[in-house]
Amino acid sequence: MSRLEILKSSLEKKEAKFNSMLDAHFADVRSANGQPLNDKRNGYRIINRWDKQNNALSNQQKEIDKTKNAIENEECKQKDIAKHKATMPIEILELIENGTLKQWGKYPYIMFVDGVDKARIIWDDKKKQVLHKFTSTLTDKEQRSKFAQVYNSLYASINKK
Repeated sequence: MSRLEILKSSLEKKEAKFNSMLDAHFADVRSANGQPLNDKRNGYRIINRWDKQNNALSNQQKEIDKTKNAIENEECKQKDIAKHKATMPIEILELIENGTLKQWGKYPYIMFVDGVDKARIIWDDKKKQVLHKFTSTLTDKEQRSKFAQVYNSLYASINKK
């Protein structure tokens, strides 16, 4: 389940909860029928209860707005990723599709090799080259050889053109 699908299902749940809270509030107000407000001893308690319900409704609405903003941001990220994928060479796209490379959502031109901690492969669209970053931080020989194998194959096929 993708992040966008999770956010959309969360939005549906929050909107359903908001609607049920709103219905409960209206039912409570309707049941009062104006009579408790005339009560000089307990009228303020009912007003306080309605204020609490109103505050809960406004807090729920704020949560719904946050989720809507998160959905918009996630959709923008996915459009940006798709835009960057359109400019990438086929070799990189194949590695992304088979799971060897993972594209970073925040910076779609940066990819991580699966199973390697810190090193990154960067696609420079202006120069049409594959670059690497933070390779000196790789101390594990297994991770270093895995990264080197992926990077060297990309370098040989793309940068040598």
